[in-house]
Amino acid sequence: MRRIGFLSKLKKEGKLEMVEPSDNVMKSYLAKSGSNTESANILLRSGHLEESVVMAYYSMYHAASAILFGTGIKCENHAAVIIILKEVYGIDNSDISYAKNERIDKQYYVDFEITREEVKSLIRRAERFNSMLMDFASRKTNSRIGEWRKRLEEISG
Repeated sequence: MRRIGFLSKLKKEGKLEMVEPSDNVMKSYLAKSGSNTESANILLRSGHLEESVVMAYYSMYHAASAILFGTGIKCENHAAVIIILKEVYGIDNSDISYAKNERIDKQYYVDFEITREEVKSLIRRAERFNSMLMDFASRKTNSRIGEWRKRLEEISG
């Protein structure tokens, strides 16, 4: 699998590594996620649609990063975090993948149209995704953490 080779490459570069699981870091990333969601809503209300999309994505990315740190996985690559959600934890990553593509389009390009309703929909999607990840984080056990870390070792070499 090409994705697995990508994870191996990141591991060799030191951008993907096992660390001590940290509930404190996990909680910090969840708080950052909540702040990003709040910012997305403020930006939406003030008509800054592109920036709202960016914050909605980052709310999802920080919630995903929380899951990783809570189980002792540190990753410095957005695409890899999204892959790990699916390949290690078995979490549907379609919402965050969609949001990442939207963020890239809105942040780096100018030839697009976006509506308030589309942004509102993305924020709601982010809120559901983040809620699901918070629930997932609340149900982790030491046994499951060991399984997830082993799975990452298996697929990243």
